[in-house]
Amino acid sequence: MSRTKIAVALIHGIGKQDPNFAEPMMELLRQGFAGRLREFGEGVGEDLVLRPVYWAPVLQRREDILWERVKAEHDLDYLTLRQLMIDLAADGLAYQPARREQVIYDDVHAVFADAMRTLAEGAGTTAPLCCVAHSLGTVIASNYFYDLQARKYSDSLRSLIRDNPLEQGKTLTLFYTMGSPIAIWSLRFPKSGAADEFGKPIDVPSKDLMTFYPNLLGEWINFFDEDDIIAYPLRVLNSEYAARVNDQPVNAGNWLTSWNPASHLGYWTNKDVINAIVDGLVRTWKNVNRIGS
Repeated sequence: MSRTKIAVALIHGIGKQDPNFAEPMMELLRQGFAGRLREFGEGVGEDLVLRPVYWAPVLQRREDILWERVKAEHDLDYLTLRQLMIDLAADGLAYQPARREQVIYDDVHAVFADAMRTLAEGAGTTAPLCCVAHSLGTVIASNYFYDLQARKYSDSLRSLIRDNPLEQGKTLTLFYTMGSPIAIWSLRFPKSGAADEFGKPIDVPSKDLMTFYPNLLGEWINFFDEDDIIAYPLRVLNSEYAARVNDQPVNAGNWLTSWNPASHLGYWTNKDVINAIVDGLVRTWKNVNRIGS
């Protein structure tokens, strides 16, 4: 009897990124998942299908060109800090769609759609979906699933999203945000009433999930280090966020970074983060494969 697999998308945040950015976390998740389920045989690890969402190349070439041009004719000071500003702030500024133009927004989401396609091919078109996102990647993931749930995506993206539950976000079960600036991004949403000030969160789990897995419970955990100036809690935004999100403080990074803003880079291998995600994956796998806890 075949088993139901779990699909996992991992999306990076701001700054220059290595194509293998997700490998350390993916290996830890594989080890933790297989270790917790070892009684079901060595092949159980293959039931976890992981894919990175590597969107950095969409902007990196343009940012490199911009950097060369702005320093070409003037003797600018603080070059290292200026380059860091371009690497970090430019991602968020460029991704945010203008009123009539959202080419970069769509290009980034096209990378996400491609990862969802490979997940559907590897895990199955109705596999429960887990998304792990960091930094600006949490905003991208939130926007991507919001557009799917509201069916607001552009015609260019519509052609990339195939007609199956996973690619349409209908099996979204687990959402883990790390070092998230979603709270800051929420300022762009207009206030139409006290209840929905700071916008509406995506549905986690998807409202369509029960069509495929009636007894499956999802979760959204928002991990943040109190020393990370990019990361903020989400439950305080409004009652809808409070109903969907579990804010979880963690101490990210090592002895050099865990006590300062550099902790922003420490979530990917943090023990508490890994254990919580593995818990969700194992619980989901047991549920959909009808195995008692």
